[in-house]
Amino acid sequence: VPSGWPHSHSAFFTDTEAFLLKNAKLKLCLQASGMSGSLLLQDCNPESDFQDWSWRGDSLMNHGTQSCLSVVEADRVQMSLCSSTGYMSWDCSNSMLLPLGRSQTYLVANRKGVTLSNTSNLKAQWKDVADRSVCEVKAEPDRYFTAALTSTHQDSTAGNITLVLGVTEVQLEQLLWFFRREDPSTWNYSILAISLVAMILGLVLLSLNVLQNRKRKIDRYRGAKQIVQQAELEAKQALMSMQEYSLADLQKQEPVPQEQRSGDVMVQWKDGTITSLYTERSEDAM
Repeated sequence: VPSGWPHSHSAFFTDTEAFLLKNAKLKLCLQASGMSGSLLLQDCNPESDFQDWSWRGDSLMNHGTQSCLSVVEADRVQMSLCSSTGYMSWDCSNSMLLPLGRSQTYLVANRKGVTLSNTSNLKAQWKDVADRSVCEVKAEPDRYFTAALTSTHQDSTAGNITLVLGVTEVQLEQLLWFFRREDPSTWNYSILAISLVAMILGLVLLSLNVLQNRKRKIDRYRGAKQIVQQAELEAKQALMSMQEYSLADLQKQEPVPQEQRSGDVMVQWKDGTITSLYTERSEDAM
């Protein structure tokens, strides 16, 4: 058992998803040796723990040896105790395994075992018994944390998880319960109700604004109409005053003497008397 891992860890791994590393070309599975740490290619046997592998972060752990696939030389790999060194970190691309940080170097199968090579044909492609790429298995959500949180036994494994994440076990359990139990329907209904209320409020405000603008226009029209009527009334009153004034001037003038004849020229003197310029002479005077 690797240092830092409890003895119950093997039982823990039996609950997680294990897969076989089957070479796409040779149709043989990668098997770890329990004694020397070497690697062999054997017929696939799902019942063998030495052919069961699991992703532990970027490392590939064998269930039978509880050790990890590691690079020991430029082109040689073997099983070693799991640690955080970069020699045990693997990247996965197009069903091919390559040491993390090294480009164009892949884990390739041959009749003697496995080695590192720049070959990228079918011998460098690894799948499980269901012909899924090992990259798909790695991309799946890590069940390590879920199994530890849902376990009823509060052992040192859960303590190691909380140490890695930097949160307490209670907080992790609350987060797990939240994401497991969260029902988005309540949130969706709330957003829908808020949207409807906002739409109704907007329509009400729009109606009030239209009515207020219409009332303002009506008041403005009435005011202009009153101003026009007042101007017309004042004009009529002024016209009537002028007519009355002209009539009064005519009435003030002296009446024309009734004894005027056609052709008479009347003269009004300074003292106010009016006489005819030409007076008829009597027949006697003539």
